[in-house]
Amino acid sequence: MSNKKTTPSLRGTPPKEGNHSPSPKGWQAKPDGVVPRLRFPEFRDDWVVAKLCELGKLCGGGTPDKSVAEYWQGDIPWISSSDIYEDDIYTISVTRFINEKSISESATKIVPKGSVLFVSRVGTGKLAINDIDVCTSQDFMNFIPKKVSNYFLGYFFIANKSALVSLGQGTSIKGFSKGDLEKFEVIFPGDLEQQKIADCLSSIDDLITAQTQKLNTLKTHKKGLMQQLFPAEGETLPKLRFPEFHDAGEWEENLLDSKVIKVGSGITPRGGDKNYKNNGRPFVRSQNVGWGVLLLDDVAYIDEQTHATFPSTEIENGDVLLNITGASIGRSTVADYRIKGGNVNQHVCIIRLKTAELTPQFLNQYLLSQYGQKQIDSFQAGGNRQGLNFAQVRSFVIPHPYREEQIKVAQFLSSIDDLIASQTQKLATLKTHKKALMQQLFQADGNNHPAPSGHPSRGGQ
Repeated sequence: MSNKKTTPSLRGTPPKEGNHSPSPKGWQAKPDGVVPRLRFPEFRDDWVVAKLCELGKLCGGGTPDKSVAEYWQGDIPWISSSDIYEDDIYTISVTRFINEKSISESATKIVPKGSVLFVSRVGTGKLAINDIDVCTSQDFMNFIPKKVSNYFLGYFFIANKSALVSLGQGTSIKGFSKGDLEKFEVIFPGDLEQQKIADCLSSIDDLITAQTQKLNTLKTHKKGLMQQLFPAEGETLPKLRFPEFHDAGEWEENLLDSKVIKVGSGITPRGGDKNYKNNGRPFVRSQNVGWGVLLLDDVAYIDEQTHATFPSTEIENGDVLLNITGASIGRSTVADYRIKGGNVNQHVCIIRLKTAELTPQFLNQYLLSQYGQKQIDSFQAGGNRQGLNFAQVRSFVIPHPYREEQIKVAQFLSSIDDLIASQTQKLATLKTHKKALMQQLFQADGNNHPAPSGHPSRGGQ
């Protein structure tokens, strides 16, 4: 369920005669003429403050007895905290439905459309706005607005997420109560400015949604190609092959053990992160190994003395790095110059190949394919990804053509990885821009000066 609307551009319109949005009457103005750091030029009046309970009504939710099948047959949407998403006030995944009897015989209630649904436990800080009537679990506290824009309020609380999450700190059960939320102070302007802010941020959300769809399309495209560029289980030829290799014969299958020089992992230095430095030898952990990429924003470093204590774990250029434990098991990438000479910890396996027979880039793409992931999954008891040992890694069955075709396949898939990486960066930049904009649209700095042009401007400039 998505209630995203088409919205105007980010830029504000030039001030018009009498187009001021007066401060809401009946509320206490913030002292010293406080307004946000960034403001549309046509708005000059002070923002006001009120407790949330003064702006509307709060109600909780509940869960009908799941053992009574009759309760879960109906057409009234019912949601839990897992059905809404971080920093997304529009998307609600509705998969469960109840009926009037379920409502009358449980604590759940119908929450009218246009309400702000706060997750108050198990995912505190998430919130969404419903565009149809819904019922919620007891993990929600739902606000029905009467005197403030629901979308303005939604963005206000995303911008103040840390304050919202902190409401429940110090309690035995992480979360906040109806009383906590009722007392939360909301700083807000007049109706027109509320709408302008909500439209501005919604337009960025539209861009984020479009860029996310592009990213997902690229990932789906690559997944489909990998299914055709590698032979299916039990076959010796791929469905899709580059023209120059049509007559190159069948692919071989070999145990990875026959193609490696080394399979091994490292250790965490005694004392753990106390040994990490601001510079030195890169120390690669599982969070630094992504799906075909190195994630080095938070890479740790160790000094030469620590590095010298485990030389067998030193990374060489072209090593395939495979996560072998934890939630990220199965992620792999190829080491490059940025981490050459560094070390890995015990959660990352170094696979060093006989590159004349099997190229690192080809092996990495195969491990990332559904066929490689299926082999990794086959070693996990009960479908849970728990861990791989070195013998299991060596026992992977790797189908492969001659080296020239390996290079071609890997280069082709890597070119799509480059597009995915570029699109991922675009999306991250948009999200960073939105976050920075929200901080300035909602945080006050005490100045109340109109902006000189038709777009949001810093107070006092």
